Amino acid sequence: MTRKGRMGHEAGMRRLRLAVRCALVLLVGAASAAFSFDQLFVPKKELWPAWQVAGTRQAPVVDHRPWDDWLQKYHRLSDDGIARIAYGAVTPGDRQALADYVDDLQGVPIRQYPRPVQWAYWVNLYNARTVLLILEHDGVDSIRDIKISPGLFKAGPWDKKLLTVEGEKLSLNDVEHRILRPIWDDPRIHYAVNCAAVGCPNLQPVAFTPENTERLLDAAARAYVNHPRGVRIDGGELYTSSIYRWFRADFGRNSRDVIAHLRRYAEPPLAEQLDTLTYIKGDFYDWALNRAPL
Repeated sequence: MTRKGRMGHEAGMRRLRLAVRCALVLLVGAASAAFSFDQLFVPKKELWPAWQVAGTRQAPVVDHRPWDDWLQKYHRLSDDGIARIAYGAVTPGDRQALADYVDDLQGVPIRQYPRPVQWAYWVNLYNARTVLLILEHDGVDSIRDIKISPGLFKAGPWDKKLLTVEGEKLSLNDVEHRILRPIWDDPRIHYAVNCAAVGCPNLQPVAFTPENTERLLDAAARAYVNHPRGVRIDGGELYTSSIYRWFRADFGRNSRDVIAHLRRYAEPPLAEQLDTLTYIKGDFYDWALNRAPL
């Protein structure tokens, strides 16, 4: 190797060593800050301005009765308080009925309707399309196994354009993070949309409507906060679902704000225990499919 070549090789090795050291520093720093790698892939609120439009149209009424009927057949609330879906029991006819409902919703000119109608529409569309997605990929153990999102670092199905509404192609992430979260700015959104996982807040047993939204949201928040997969206190320290870390900005600026949110829905004795806590020790989440046993 020539002198010039050796110098080039040594310079390259120095750059490589520097890059490795920088990466190690970042990893150590992230670990010391209790940073989790999955946080890199949590979608941010990013308003899609076109969906801010809301009209005054009242008729025809957006009909969610097919979703109600479907849930009555296949929604199961287990003894452990976790809602599951009997995916394995769904008949071909009822699978088609669910697909027809999703198709019908995609034909609604939803921007012409007022906000309460839009809310129920987007949440029901998100949840019904998620259930249909599981049925389309029969046998998966987790929704994360449905690896159809485009892009090298994309996981699961959430970035795949599965819907078309008013001519716009939408993914589930578009619905949740570019429409629901930024427009309504309500942390209870996380208790409404369901990702087909055991660790997720329960899929409601009825469709959302403009009339029942507030009641369902508060009931869903109470059910999740007071369930061990939402909040646990172990050895005097607080552990929460990862939802409160992934989307902490929706619940407040810091752990104290998250705890204040939890306290709002906590029942005794959890509420009294939360009064004495000021930080969150750790978090957890179960991505197993919310499949009901046959």
